[in-house]
Amino acid sequence: MRMKAAAVYQPAPIETNPLRMVELDAPEPNQGEILVRVLACGVCRTDLHVSEGDLPPRHPRMVPGHEVVGVVERCGAGARRFKRGDRVGIAWLRETCGICVYCLRGSENLCPNARFTGWDHDGGYAEFAAVREDFAYALPEQLGVEETAPLLCAGIIGYRALRRAAVRPDTTVGLYGFGGSAHIALQVAKYWGCRVYVMTRGGTHREHAKELGADWVGTAQERPPRPLDSAILFAPAGDLVPPALQALDQGGILAVAGIYLSPIPALDYERHLFHEKELRSVTANTRADGQEFLQLAATIPIRTTTLPFGLDQANQALQMLKHDQLKGAGVLRIG
Repeated sequence: MRMKAAAVYQPAPIETNPLRMVELDAPEPNQGEILVRVLACGVCRTDLHVSEGDLPPRHPRMVPGHEVVGVVERCGAGARRFKRGDRVGIAWLRETCGICVYCLRGSENLCPNARFTGWDHDGGYAEFAAVREDFAYALPEQLGVEETAPLLCAGIIGYRALRRAAVRPDTTVGLYGFGGSAHIALQVAKYWGCRVYVMTRGGTHREHAKELGADWVGTAQERPPRPLDSAILFAPAGDLVPPALQALDQGGILAVAGIYLSPIPALDYERHLFHEKELRSVTANTRADGQEFLQLAATIPIRTTTLPFGLDQANQALQMLKHDQLKGAGVLRIG
């Protein structure tokens, strides 16, 4: 069976259109895997990093995409969790070893043998994708196809970042950068009763943050109205770390949500870290994070703002993402 896909052969600046439309053999589901007919795939900044080479693809020809919504087309040998026609999601974390110290203690996101969708294995910028059935997500029926796609990375990572930043109800939270992930994290924080301040430079992003209930919107260089109990850096800009740390209250925590970050300028201990402030990273997610978040997303319910593209517009979608021209999240319509 053949399929259409958008693939990276040679990473390059996204303005040069490194994704090529090709026809490939559809993947065969191995033991314990399912073959998924892709309906939609979210456009994530990590796809941009793979396409441009900040995260060098692990294979000479790579199909990006790890916010995959689709239906089960076929089950491989021994795969019994789903049946044909079930709606499922495929996310960034594709498999782990299950036997290392990190997996055994519940930190499978730190597994040194982990493999990732759209980086180690072909992802969802294609008509079909395969995944181990135990790493696929059963999706809530009340969430629409396109609206669900950003939840599978932007949403899950935003949720883990909220947890890593120790966000609690009725606290003050700062979000630095306001794209696909932040616009979902804001809704979770507001559901928890938090005051949410958004620091972003873009006019469209500012308007969007206000529409979704941000209590204050400014730039990263401005001091928010009150010290932050928690903050999350969504923008891949290391130069935002010092002002974010300065904005924290005593004992506050800054979590960096991206897989890639430009260099962080020198930190001054007294100004940036004294009084038990903390700087934390966010490394992928566990399946438990994903399951908890998807249940919460259906309960709130989360409203994702999406802009649809065709599969052959993948380069354009990533260019708009790079230049902060997307309101919310881009989604490729495939099925």
